[in-house]
Amino acid sequence: MTTAEATTVRRHQQFIGGQWEDASSGATFDRTSPATGKVIATYANGGVEDAQRAILAARKAFDETSWPTSRASDRAAILNKAAEILRRRADDVAQSISAELGRPISQARGEAYATANVFEYYAGKALDLRGDAITQQVPSAVGLIVHEPVGVVAFITPWNFPLMLLGWKAGPAIAAGCTIVAKPSHYTPWAALILAEVLAEAGLPDGVFNVVTSETDNGALVGQHLAQSELVDKVAFTGSTAAGKSVMRAAANNVKKVSLELGGKSPNIVFPDAPIQAAAQNAFTGIFMNAGQVCSAASRLLVSREIHDEFVETLAGMARKMPVGDPMDPKTAMGPVVNEAQLARVMGYLERGKQEARLVTGGERLTEADLAQGLYIAPTIFDQVDNSDTIAQEEIFGPVLSVISFDDVDEVIKTANDTMYGLSAAVWTKDIDVAFKVAKGLRAGQVFVNAYSASGLSNMPFGGYKQSGIGRELGPDAVNEYLETKAIHIKLN
Repeated sequence: MTTAEATTVRRHQQFIGGQWEDASSGATFDRTSPATGKVIATYANGGVEDAQRAILAARKAFDETSWPTSRASDRAAILNKAAEILRRRADDVAQSISAELGRPISQARGEAYATANVFEYYAGKALDLRGDAITQQVPSAVGLIVHEPVGVVAFITPWNFPLMLLGWKAGPAIAAGCTIVAKPSHYTPWAALILAEVLAEAGLPDGVFNVVTSETDNGALVGQHLAQSELVDKVAFTGSTAAGKSVMRAAANNVKKVSLELGGKSPNIVFPDAPIQAAAQNAFTGIFMNAGQVCSAASRLLVSREIHDEFVETLAGMARKMPVGDPMDPKTAMGPVVNEAQLARVMGYLERGKQEARLVTGGERLTEADLAQGLYIAPTIFDQVDNSDTIAQEEIFGPVLSVISFDDVDEVIKTANDTMYGLSAAVWTKDIDVAFKVAKGLRAGQVFVNAYSASGLSNMPFGGYKQSGIGRELGPDAVNEYLETKAIHIKLN
């Protein structure tokens, strides 16, 4: 079935305290397909009153039930069961993401499996949470170091990976024993509601996981309320750096814990001795996957002048042949961008890029007959970019690659670090000394060597330096984001 043939308009409620509910005001909002412009779903347009009801439900589950002190094996069992259900419902997840985001269905299905893997990883971590005992310092005393769940956590998540980025937070939070209020993006809320169904079926108690859906204006108020509320103990946010700063200011109201996964302008560095075919393929997918709507996208290609011309032409040939079209078509490699605002944003950067650099390929909206109703942008490559250019410094969040030439190792490290961001980076070389020098020199939260992206590695931390964020998701570090540390001093007779 194509996107155009999908005519059913689905109606969704919010999930609060284990119940499906309309917005308190009765208001709703529509979501249109970025591929066709047609309405595909209607959602409850929740407001501050709904957010407060969700907070109170989460507060009650944390303060008045045994969930925070439940057996680790029980929390692990719920996460493992949820992983099993997610794999079973992979097609549901894929259809929701393709319909609302425009991500090709062949790629969207992977979000269900990736999230299932994360849940299984944190099921294991739930069984491995431990403290420490200090017994040798003073003969007449014992010190215990214990870890306890932080409490009620608010998740504010974006539209570009609507299930996976929510799962990255939910896995460790559930393992720790927290309760949750999730506010997904109003562009892609369906996946969050599927996750609510999955967790309920897996046996998660009522009130532990709540979802409030709301459109633009209400959504801003809901996010502000969650971040400011004195009944919320922590906020975990993924989104733009500007929005993250706003969340951080609001959270300062009661000095709550904050973790932020924000923007990026990630350098992908290719030396002349690199495995060229693998480097080219990774550079291609690193920027054009999900139409470039990825915080860790390899949006700056720093390529040695020795191989520059051949490498850029190879990428351009791949871009010109890339199948762009209906996200429900299994042959599609890149779908539309998510909404009109994102289209306008990217088109603005394309015009700026044409003034700053040399356009190699793309640089336009695709308006062929079968794409005319959708928000499609051609895969775009700019060459002869200076690192000070706007398209090299600002996060475009679209299918736009900036190519920068370099001559030596020290120069490329300096150029790569010359950005306010520090999320991801990669270096391609067969020289282990060069690889280590560059990897150690880069100011980024994750560095790949002869690869780009390792999304399947749940046990590796993900997060950034500088204005790319605070804290880490995935890996053992993520559980600590949802725990408080308590020192217990025991005086012995």
